[in-house]
Parts: sequence; structure tokens; C-alpha cells
Amino acid sequence: MSVKLPWKKDDDTHGDATTAPTAPSGHSDDLASRGSGGSGDARDAAGLPRGVTPKKGRPTPKRNDVERSAGTRRVHYDAPLTPKEARERRKAEKASMSKEEYKERKRRQREEAAAARRRANERMMAGDPNYLLPRDQGKEKLFVRNYVDSRRFAMNMFLPIALIVVLVMIVGMRAPEIANLVSLVMLFIIALLVVEGLFLGRKVNKLIDERFPDRAFGRWTIGFYAFTRATMIRRMRTPAPQVSIGDTV
Repeated sequence: MSVKLPWKKDDDTHGDATTAPTAPSGHSDDLASRGSGGSGDARDAAGLPRGVTPKKGRPTPKRNDVERSAGTRRVHYDAPLTPKEARERRKAEKASMSKEEYKERKRRQREEAAAARRRANERMMAGDPNYLLPRDQGKEKLFVRNYVDSRRFAMNMFLPIALIVVLVMIVGMRAPEIANLVSLVMLFIIALLVVEGLFLGRKVNKLIDERFPDRAFGRWTIGFYAFTRATMIRRMRTPAPQVSIGDTV
């Protein structure tokens, strides 16, 4: 019995691999058919293998470009790992400053936070997609806003009429007859405004079906969004109107 030396193991393994028995032809064909079938089943509807994400179609923006567009620049910061460590850092930072320096630092932080909120509000009012609220995001919502802002509706007086109804209910304690008459008139006007809102919802949904076949929002969502936009006074709308009355959308 010969002893196998360490440097001869590779040769033996190689030799065993070359002399290994081969599988029957029928068994190999079965494995090949299974492999081909498995690869076909592992593909999704887009024709890509499972686990492969399709390309976005655009390059990923660099962090520097995103920060420049937002008007902020990040610096290296080691975040505390625990709340206790965060408290200790705040105490140490406060102890390293004089009372005047600490007050000045807090004042500067408040001013920077207020400036950031002001900038975000300005960009949101201007319709910047990066600053819009989730309720206002989407190309369909943009079209609805422009469509409503370019036209006059009786619904624009919804809030003033609602305020008049509240005042009439308050004053009605002294003049019930007048209050009842005014209330009936106001209710009739509000019913007309609701009917106008229903027609507006149908109109904008029809236009969105024509312009955006792959719409991302339901008909009720778009109709209610148009109704709430039209019931707001023009100066109080958020985002601010980007078109003038009479413009073609």
C-alpha cells in the first residue's frame, strides 16, 4: 500500500476526474431539459432573470449635484450610537462654550432652520417636484392644477359662502325668519356648487384618459383633487397657480 504524498493529491484528484464514470445519455438529456426549463421559468415578464433589476434609463445623480440643487452641503458627521452618547455629546459641547457662544450658536441654528423652511416653502409654491407634498405629486395632478387655475368656477366662492352660512346661523338667534330664508338660499347655492364639482370631475377625468392612458390615479382621486382645488380661493392655493386665467393648458 503506497502512501499518498501531499504534492500528489492534485494529480490523483485530476486522474479520478478524468476516469469518473459518465452518466447515461438518457439521464444527461433529462438534466439538460430540466436546466433549460428552469432557466425559462426563472425569467420575469420583462424577459430578465429573477433578481436582475432593469435599468432606470437615466444615470444616477451624484450626491454633490443633488446637494447643490437643494442648496445644502453635507459635512462628515459621526452620529451617536445611543441616546446616552448623544446626551453626553450635547453636554460636552455646551460645557466647551461660554454662555454667550452657546446662545449665539442656537440662534444661528434657528436662523438656518428657518431659512431652510422658507426655501422649501418657496420651491413648493413654485411647483418644484422635489418639494411638493405627496398629494400634489404626479403629472396628472399637475395637469389638473393647471386646468383648474386657467378657468373660473362658481366653486371659487365656496369658502366665502360657507362663512356667510356660519354667520347667518349665529345671527339667526335674534331674527329666525331671516335666518331661515338665507339658510335655504345658501343651501341651494351649495347644492349647485356640488353639481358643478361633479361635472368638473368628469371633465378632468376624460381629459386625463385622453392625455395619460397609463394614468396612476383613480377617477375618484382625480375628481376630488380638482374639486378641492376649485373650491379654494386663488390666492390661497398650494402650490401657487402657474398659469393665468384664460391660458391654454
